[in-house]
Amino acid sequence: MAINAALALSASVAMHVAWNLMARQQKAAAHPLWWVLSAYLVLLAPWGLYHFFLEARLDGLQILLLTGSAMANALYFLSLRHAYASAPVALVYPLVRSSPLPIALVSTAWLQESLTQQTWVGVVVSVLGLLLMSGSVAEKKERGALFWAFIAMMCTCCYSITDRLGTQSLQQFPSLLGYLSFGYFLAWVVLTFEMKRTLGLWKPKQKPPMAMVVLGGLFVGLAYALVIYAMKFMPVAVAVAYSNAGIVLASLFSIVVLKETQAWRRRLLAATVICAGLFIIGSEKTSINVAIHQHVQDG
Repeated sequence: MAINAALALSASVAMHVAWNLMARQQKAAAHPLWWVLSAYLVLLAPWGLYHFFLEARLDGLQILLLTGSAMANALYFLSLRHAYASAPVALVYPLVRSSPLPIALVSTAWLQESLTQQTWVGVVVSVLGLLLMSGSVAEKKERGALFWAFIAMMCTCCYSITDRLGTQSLQQFPSLLGYLSFGYFLAWVVLTFEMKRTLGLWKPKQKPPMAMVVLGGLFVGLAYALVIYAMKFMPVAVAVAYSNAGIVLASLFSIVVLKETQAWRRRLLAATVICAGLFIIGSEKTSINVAIHQHVQDG
């Protein structure tokens, strides 16, 4: 199933921004992330798991990587839920999606990927943006969101690295969805038990609009599966950096449409700086161009 790497990342950006914004628009009492994961498990997981078990070679290493990815995904969704309950998209999303910074560091040491001087310049620029963003927090409630956003960012780093290694033998796109299903199921279980522990409920009392549930379920899985696919043709940090191009778009939508205007000038500037750093990381001409050329040659 051939998909152009650049097209895959473009589609991933649109879907990832969309499902985050849709989830943030819902009331916290509706537990939108629980509904989104439920929809994914119903709509895409069976199809993906069928292809995964047909193609996967489940040796000890892949099981270990799959387990690590699932645990990181579970903690990611738990952290994201807490972060969005305390702060707007314009603050949380740019921080959470800054994972190429630690990924760039880890991938050079663990995956032995060669990163250029330009990539490291992008890392420094993005760090400056992160410092600027964290300095925009004024309310005590939002300061708590910084902790959860940081945890979510580090979880993104963990599952990006393990997924790059764990999906090397998977060539079919549906198999990638099956691989993700383990992590999303564990995340759903964690959110369910947290809801039971805090509210005494196994299912939220409120339900978001059905359109949000269905689209969110489709987008949450497809968006990241497309990133994993692109990782097969370029360094992890580069693929994730390109997939995070929606940071400014999400921040603008948060400020203009959702009216989340607390410290909006500084946050928009910080999001722009972070995005600029990620663009520098991903714009190295020897990365995506070579990746797409190789993809074309391979058919």
